[in-house]
Amino acid sequence: MILTRKAMKGGERVNQLILKAILILICLIGGYIISDHIGNTEEIPWTPYLGAFLGLILSVIILEVEKQIKKAPLRRSLGGVTGLVLGLVVARLLMFPFDFFRNDVFLHYLILVFLSGIFGYLGLTLGSNKAEGIGKLANSALFPSPLSKNLSRYLLDTSVIIDGRIADICETGFVEGTLIIPQFILQELHHIADSSDSLKKIRGRRGLDVIEKIQKQKDQEVIILDQNPPKDNVDAKLVDLALELNGTIITNDFNLNKVAELRGVKCLNLNKLANALKPAVLSGEVLTVQIIREGKTPGQGIAYMDDGTMVVVENARRHIGKTIEVVVTSVLQTGTGRMIFTEIKNG
Repeated sequence: MILTRKAMKGGERVNQLILKAILILICLIGGYIISDHIGNTEEIPWTPYLGAFLGLILSVIILEVEKQIKKAPLRRSLGGVTGLVLGLVVARLLMFPFDFFRNDVFLHYLILVFLSGIFGYLGLTLGSNKAEGIGKLANSALFPSPLSKNLSRYLLDTSVIIDGRIADICETGFVEGTLIIPQFILQELHHIADSSDSLKKIRGRRGLDVIEKIQKQKDQEVIILDQNPPKDNVDAKLVDLALELNGTIITNDFNLNKVAELRGVKCLNLNKLANALKPAVLSGEVLTVQIIREGKTPGQGIAYMDDGTMVVVENARRHIGKTIEVVVTSVLQTGTGRMIFTEIKNG
């Protein structure tokens, strides 16, 4: 099988080389014949050879253009070809004022080549570079987007969907606007749900259930968007789409949050929201906690509040499994959460 594939690739390369050789030969012979027919070989006997040389240069240009077209996306290629054709049409129209040079064939064709080169180049570059924008304008004119309303747009990433809290937040009515779930995010959830890893499978199915739960909410508009930016990374696609739609990303991924902020995209982190909603704890306040386990420092005990906040208690190792009263000494706020440092009351 491997040998067969190699043989097929080798055959394709040979065919490509033969086609390229035929193109170069056609340009050489064509340049020779045209120059011999148009030029005055009696006065300038080397005119046909000059034509053959120009034909060779033309073949090299054509092969290079072919190479660049293969690399470029289809939309840019079509835009470039359309722009080139329009540029050549404009050049031909601009030739009408120079028709009085028809008696001087050389000067007439020199002006035509000059104008065709300038406007052909401008059409090619503008058409290829602006193809994306022209396509978007055409799409918006022919097929009005459901996002045309003047509402806030929130793009959900994979992590925040799997997390599930976004469904409860939407149900309370705090999110006013349109929730956007890109198709590539949905595909990633399907991929996770089909994983052979049981934990990943559970997470993926949970994410799909959360989407279904949000879609069933009457007051919440949810749109599955087919737009797929040309990036390999899902996070990069999401940021590009947010820039394009002027939307806000909702996530609980710290790294995505940072990347979005660097790109100028507004990002709402559910972990930050959860930390902001936790009850404020002041130094000197008395808490009642249950010591669960030993801390990193010898003698320390670890407890947790109802909202999951870690409480570090000095000299509480001996009280593991017991409920005691502690006094808050300090509170440390980090990017991932909050830690409360305490000591045993009257201890």
